[in-house]
Amino acid sequence: MKTTIKQQLIEMAEPEYQQFSAALLPTIDNVLGVRLPKLRTMAKAIAKGDWRSYLSSAETDTFEEIMLQGMVIGYAKTDCEERLRQIATFVPKIDNWSVCDSFCIGLTFTNTNKAAVWEFLQPYLASQNEYEVRFGVVMLLDFYIEEAYIQKVFACLDNASADGYYAKMAIAWAVSMCFVKMPEQTIPYLRKNALDDFTYNKALQKITESNRVDSETKKVIRQMKRK
Repeated sequence: MKTTIKQQLIEMAEPEYQQFSAALLPTIDNVLGVRLPKLRTMAKAIAKGDWRSYLSSAETDTFEEIMLQGMVIGYAKTDCEERLRQIATFVPKIDNWSVCDSFCIGLTFTNTNKAAVWEFLQPYLASQNEYEVRFGVVMLLDFYIEEAYIQKVFACLDNASADGYYAKMAIAWAVSMCFVKMPEQTIPYLRKNALDDFTYNKALQKITESNRVDSETKKVIRQMKRK
């Protein structure tokens, strides 16, 4: 009898790692405890086979099953149009920051399809769903912090609907990465933006926590905090 994906995941699960992972993911309660390198190995193997059939019938009972599907979408060999369709099907399954962020970093096809992916992201950035917004924002910080897009990125961060904690934290993270990578362009944005106080101050905090920002600059950033 063929071993199912879920059975394989259960066999790879580690109780101690499950406790560690579950503590980092307070919004869900379906973590088995499989390490990410093992999931990546599985995803690569699936992506070399009939990955379309796998994605069409894959289950979403556990954190690992959802994570695995996202990885397969990133590894699969296909064209931009089909991958975007698979992404659109997957995004509603995102219900925590870890699946979101791991999924985004695997979508490296973005590097050769910047314009198409940019347009694709806009509805997510305007969404009222916390994790759809986080998906859009993390994609910006992973792939669009560059001269050609930086001002558009700032506009998107200003306009993103960010009522949820994990959306706000993604925006703060994105702003901090903009500063780390492109400080001269980001300083004017820090001085004039539409971010709420929580998100703005979190962005400043993340900048001051970065090892890539010197101590004198950190002093200046701390003085910009809103009271």
